Amino acid sequence: MRTQVAIIGGGPSGLLLSQLLHSAGIESVVLERRSRDYVLSRIRAGVLETGLVDLMHEAGVGDRMEREGFVHDGTLLANGNEQFRIDFKALTGRHVMVYGQTEVTRDLYEARDAAGGTVIHECRGVKPHDLDTAAPFVTFLHDGKVNRLDCDFVAGCDGYHGPSRQEIPTAERTEYEKTYPFGWLGVLSETPPVADELIYANSERGFALCSMRNDSLSRYYIQCDLSDSPDDWTDDMFWDELKRRIPEEAADRLVTGPSIEKSIAPLRSFVCEPMRWGRLFLCGDAAHIVPPTGAKGLNTAASDVHYLFNALRHFYHDRDDEGLEKYSETALARIWKTERFSWWFSSLMHRYPDQSGFDLRMQQAELAFLRDNEAAQKAMAESYVGLPY
Repeated sequence: MRTQVAIIGGGPSGLLLSQLLHSAGIESVVLERRSRDYVLSRIRAGVLETGLVDLMHEAGVGDRMEREGFVHDGTLLANGNEQFRIDFKALTGRHVMVYGQTEVTRDLYEARDAAGGTVIHECRGVKPHDLDTAAPFVTFLHDGKVNRLDCDFVAGCDGYHGPSRQEIPTAERTEYEKTYPFGWLGVLSETPPVADELIYANSERGFALCSMRNDSLSRYYIQCDLSDSPDDWTDDMFWDELKRRIPEEAADRLVTGPSIEKSIAPLRSFVCEPMRWGRLFLCGDAAHIVPPTGAKGLNTAASDVHYLFNALRHFYHDRDDEGLEKYSETALARIWKTERFSWWFSSLMHRYPDQSGFDLRMQQAELAFLRDNEAAQKAMAESYVGLPY
């Protein structure tokens, strides 16, 4: 097979890049390790920055999002029993959209199907070759035989465990990582959300988050030990603990019910530099990971897609390779600012096992400063709705 851009990874970033390239008349083939059903079964974040909302429209897949998504003009922060609001609209003139990552992926699949796009699932042993030449190619096993895909460029949208990043020689790449000493226990339930906007709660028992997917589907999280298993937590135990960590007025109106999905996610920050090597370009979790506080994972991947799509468009339409040459530098400049926000927000809202009395006082002072200072609120709101591309 032959295409212009080989995309490794059929999650939302790979599909979005493929759809945007199609809109510009650029060919691509997407190679995905898992089945479509598996990709669509993954429960992930559901808060979309302004930039990702705009990219969805640019890709021609924003209609259902606009009909079914929920515009949030702010978010609520709780410190014990006290609660205050960050007003995104008043502070920045922008908002975020609550729309599940699964729904984003579903819309992109439908668009690629309608356009006759090539998305090959259940590809094993995917391996890029000759990335430092003008004629790269990718080999993979599918339907019991080895296939070869020749291309001009390779986009690695294959996540942290994918093969793309490993193709950058170890002497040529630097990886930065911070692991956090706790995880998030998440529960999905067919219950109405406890609030119209997200509640991020700092309590003496640990962090909690009240989120939603729609009017009748809620997503809740509590900070837990890394040694915990979802099986350690019955539904009743989870609901009781959540109620202890959120303000009383929210706990009183919380509607509980059976969990339909329960999982524990570790938290970490990770960045790989550079994000380009030869004809390989990394996007999303292949190059960087953020803790979920503030829902920046999918949104940071979207900013990579924006930069790479525009660089490829200029290359094919204008024979201008400046965007490709500067892709890593441009993408990383924004990524590190997003990493800072996710690290700061995580540090602000969680209780750490080694937190001293001084550390706790500083955390409380930071929350009070944020509550009382409009400039601090504006800085937070600008990062939350999404830094400009």
